Amino acid sequence: MAELTHFDNQGQAHMVDVGEKPASHRCAIASGRILMQRHTLALIQAGDAVKGDVLGIARIAAIMATKRAADLVPLCHPLPLTHVEVNFQPQESPPAVLCTARVETQSKTGVEMEALCAVQIGLLTIYDMCKAVDRGMTMDGIGLVEKNGGQSGHWQRDQHQPPGTTMA
Repeated sequence: MAELTHFDNQGQAHMVDVGEKPASHRCAIASGRILMQRHTLALIQAGDAVKGDVLGIARIAAIMATKRAADLVPLCHPLPLTHVEVNFQPQESPPAVLCTARVETQSKTGVEMEALCAVQIGLLTIYDMCKAVDRGMTMDGIGLVEKNGGQSGHWQRDQHQPPGTTMA
């Protein structure tokens, strides 16, 4: 069984030492969704939200979040990102927007936290921009879909754990 890596032998929290690890290509994909009223989804799709292009602004917020993961998650290493892709996919039933983020680096540690931050902040931005018409929106299914690289190699979420899609 794997052990928690963010604690030393005395049980004290610490940042994992990655100094001796070789840099390699690493990729992580995360996804999640925000559920909403049909009217809210229609406003987003029509581009009629009072605050503007909801998904365009949410995409920029998500990309910015990847670059701030180490500032938000206490023991997360700051990483040089080589690629960030964020996609939003409206869904009719139930009315929702699915967010999928793919983040890549050439580094000594993975980018799972960056991908998860992108999804969380992207969805939170949609909430912020649409809360005037729908305060009942909820976010769910946020999680890692797939990761590649590093010592642990490839991992992929079981296909039976909704929601989630992978990006080509």
